[in-house]
Amino acid sequence: MAALQGRLTDHHVFLLKLHLNQLDTLERAVAEVEARIGERLAPFRHAAELLRAIPGVSDTVARVLIAEIGVDMSRFPTAGHLISWAGLCPRMDESAGKRRSTRTRRSGWRLKTTLVQAAWAAVRTRDSYLRAQFLRLKTRRGPRKAILAVAASMLTAIYHMLLHDVPYKDLGSHYFDRRDKNRLALRLIRRLEDLGLRVEVTAPAA
Repeated sequence: MAALQGRLTDHHVFLLKLHLNQLDTLERAVAEVEARIGERLAPFRHAAELLRAIPGVSDTVARVLIAEIGVDMSRFPTAGHLISWAGLCPRMDESAGKRRSTRTRRSGWRLKTTLVQAAWAAVRTRDSYLRAQFLRLKTRRGPRKAILAVAASMLTAIYHMLLHDVPYKDLGSHYFDRRDKNRLALRLIRRLEDLGLRVEVTAPAA
């Protein structure tokens, strides 16, 4: 405000008014488009509410997802087929047993771009499975591949939620710690049994 004192001429006022009128016009157009989208998505409101429970999925993201993949998941035999169709899985580019490329294949840019943007928002949610997955993969595979894996996990959850009409269930930030602990225990038990020992596992006293 201090910088404008004594420097705002009639020409500046004219330009400011012109810009404000353009902003008002754009805001009205956006409101009309959003109202139109809301009308079109009315039959899919329940599905949109399901998807919004996923971390990183906003109203806009849910609308794009429904517009791109629909709500009938019976078209895809498995979640893997949907992930492949979305271009979120590495290509099988091998020759003589050597993998030449692990780049993801090209696909519709709206779906893939929207999922990646949603994944970046999701990994900022503390104490969530998606954030734990990202941090786990980031150190070994880098942030770009890690975020694609998170996007694929989100699409897997979306597939099962729409297919079975179930709400989103977060596995929690300690899921991988528990899984690794159980895997280690089973591996040690099998090793002891291979040595001819009988193993009896009991839970610790509370």
